[in-house]
Amino acid sequence: MALLIGTAVLLGGFAALVGLVAVRSLRLGYAGIGLFGVLGVAAALTRPGAGPTAALPSLIGAALAAWLLRLLLAGPLGTSLVGPPLPGPADRSATPQLPPPPQASSSPQLPPSPQPPSSSQLPSALPSASPSSPAGPVPVPGRVDSPVPGPVENPAAPVFGPVDPVARRRFLTGVGAALGVAAVAGFGGRWLSTRRGVSAARAAIELPVPASPAPPLPAGVELAVPQLAPYVTPNRNFYRIDTALVVPQVDPEQWRLRIHGRVRNPITLSYADLLARPMIERHITLACVSNEVGGELIGNARWLGVPLGPLLAEAGPLDGADQVVARAVDGWTCGSPTSVLTDGRDAMLAVGMNGVPLPIEHGFPVRVVVPGLYGYVSACKWIVELELTSFADFDAYWVPRGWAAQGPIKTQSRIDTPRARRTLAAGPVTVAGVAWAQHVGIRGVEVRVDDGDWEPATLAPTVGADTWVQWSWQWAATSGEHTLRVRATDATGAVQTGQARRIDPDGATGWHTVPVTVN
Repeated sequence: MALLIGTAVLLGGFAALVGLVAVRSLRLGYAGIGLFGVLGVAAALTRPGAGPTAALPSLIGAALAAWLLRLLLAGPLGTSLVGPPLPGPADRSATPQLPPPPQASSSPQLPPSPQPPSSSQLPSALPSASPSSPAGPVPVPGRVDSPVPGPVENPAAPVFGPVDPVARRRFLTGVGAALGVAAVAGFGGRWLSTRRGVSAARAAIELPVPASPAPPLPAGVELAVPQLAPYVTPNRNFYRIDTALVVPQVDPEQWRLRIHGRVRNPITLSYADLLARPMIERHITLACVSNEVGGELIGNARWLGVPLGPLLAEAGPLDGADQVVARAVDGWTCGSPTSVLTDGRDAMLAVGMNGVPLPIEHGFPVRVVVPGLYGYVSACKWIVELELTSFADFDAYWVPRGWAAQGPIKTQSRIDTPRARRTLAAGPVTVAGVAWAQHVGIRGVEVRVDDGDWEPATLAPTVGADTWVQWSWQWAATSGEHTLRVRATDATGAVQTGQARRIDPDGATGWHTVPVTVN
C-alpha cells in the first residue's frame, strides 16, 4: 500500500508539472506526456515475460492524457468558456474623442451653443456631454471612475468578458466524464488483471496428501484471551509485503522452475512435476524485516510444499556456491545462504497455505518458505528461478538499497492485550501476547510493570521451534499511569535485548512497551 501511495504521489506531482508547463506551451505539455508514455512502455516491456501487448496500457494512457490536456487548455470547450472580450488595447484607438473645452478669453463672452457630436464621433451608447452640461463631469479616459475604458498596466494581457455558464457546465461535464472513464479504466483494468483465468485455475487444483503431515496442535496451544493473535493466522489476515504494483498472474500450466547456476545438474520442473514429489506440511511463522517492535508484520500458517534441501542436493551445488538466489516472475530477487537451505530445517517450495492452494497475492502457484530468515532474504513469491551463486558475485534486490545481505530473524515478543493507552479497571488484568525466535524456540517470557521486577509469564504449548508461542501473565493492577514491558528468552538462554534499533539494515530490536491507565 505504501508503494502504491508513493507512486500515486509521484504521478500526481509529475502531472501537475506537465500542466504548469502546458499553460505556457502546449507543445511542451505534449512532450511531457510523451516522455511519461515512453517511460511506461519501457517499464512494461522490460518486465520478465512481457509481450508487445504489454505496451498498450501506457500508449493508450498517454493518448488519453494528451486529449484531456487539449480539452483543458486548447479544445473547443476551453475556448467557449468566456463571453466576448471587453475592448482591448487595439480597440481603444477608436475611442471617440470629446471636443476640447472652450478657451478662456480676456473679455467675457457668452458660451457657444452646445453642438451634439455626430454619429461618427460618439457611439449611441454614450450620453451627450459638454463642459456646461448639468449631467456631470465629462468622462476622462484612464480615470478609475470613468465609464470609458482607459489604458491598462499590461497592454499585452487579454481582458475577458463574463463566463458563459452553459459552456462552463459543458466543460466541467466533459472533464468529469474523462476523469470518470480514466478511473473506471484504471481500477477495472487492475481488477481484471488480478483475475484473468488464474482464479479458475487455482480453484481447480487439488493439493496432494503430504508424505509428512504437520504434527497435530497440542491442547492449550490457543489461549482464550480476547485481542490475542490466534496461533494460526487466517489467510485473509496474513500480512503481505512485496514490490508488486499489480499482483502477478501465473498460470500453473505454464509455470516452470529453473534450478541453475553453479550446479552440476541443472533442473527444470513443471507444476505437475512439483506436485508429484513427496510433500511436507509444517506450521512455520514468517516475519518481515520491516516489522517494528510490537508490529503486526508477522504471521503463522500451515504450509504444504516440497523440501528444498533434497532438491538442491539433486542439482549438486559446486564449491563456492554459498548463495541461492530466488527470482520471481516479475524480476524481484532475494538471496538465502545455501547452508541454511540445506541444514535440515523445513525450508520448502510451498504450494499450499492453511489447507488450500496458495492465495494469488501470497505467491500462487509456488513460493519459498524458510524458517528463521526474514522474508526479504527468503520468502520469494511467484518464484520461477533458483540460481546458485555467491554473495560476492550477486546482490539481491534489497541489498544495494542498504539492507543486510543475510537476515536471520531476531528474538522478539509483543503485548497484544491490553492495548496501548487503554483505560483499565483496578484489579486482576490479563496481559498476553506472542513471542518468537524461529528455528531456535522460546524458553521463557517476562513482563515488567514500570521499573519493577521482571515477572515470569506462562507459555502456551507450541508445535515446535519454527513458530511463535502465545503467553499470558496475571497482573494485579493498581490505580495510576503504568508502563508494561515484555522480553523473551530463546531456547539457548539468550535474553532479548532492550537496546532500541530501527528496522534497517537487518531488523528492529528493543522491548515492546505499552502505556496504560488504571482507574
